[in-house]
Amino acid sequence: MKQLNTKPAEALPGSHFIRHAARAIVTKDQEILLLYTARYDDYTLPGGGVDEDEDMEAALGRELLEETGAKSITQIKPYGIYEEFQRWHKPEFDNVHIISHCFIVEICGNFTAPQMEAYEQANGMRPVWVPIQDAIAHNRDTLANSDKKGQSVQRELTILENIAKDIMKLNLG
Repeated sequence: MKQLNTKPAEALPGSHFIRHAARAIVTKDQEILLLYTARYDDYTLPGGGVDEDEDMEAALGRELLEETGAKSITQIKPYGIYEEFQRWHKPEFDNVHIISHCFIVEICGNFTAPQMEAYEQANGMRPVWVPIQDAIAHNRDTLANSDKKGQSVQRELTILENIAKDIMKLNLG
């Protein structure tokens, strides 16, 4: 898979553990399915952590169902990997090394209501279809000017820029 980082991930001081994540790239016409989070005022790809002993594709399907209500996914194609270190706010470790595995997928069938976790609901997370350039411009503005930005906005901006360059141009052409 393609490395999506613009520069290598740098470890933070202190202890860390590795967390694998599965993230979905779902496009329709000239739009991409993203999650808008009011707390951080940003757009992110649907997806999240892979549970212990869980298959990557199973995690991808589970996360899409929970966060967007997509009941079934097909045509799962590896796209790229983004690695980062983030602060961890639990006593066992100081940081987490997140390895995000991004996949291009198609949604098959209808959507049901998302089944987000309580913290996702509390953060005002909701699925939206948005033109990718609008999401990129919004995340750039959030990164540059917002005091609400979360730790993931740089990752999401970089991945969205890669998608716009590599994938969306094929859909728009």
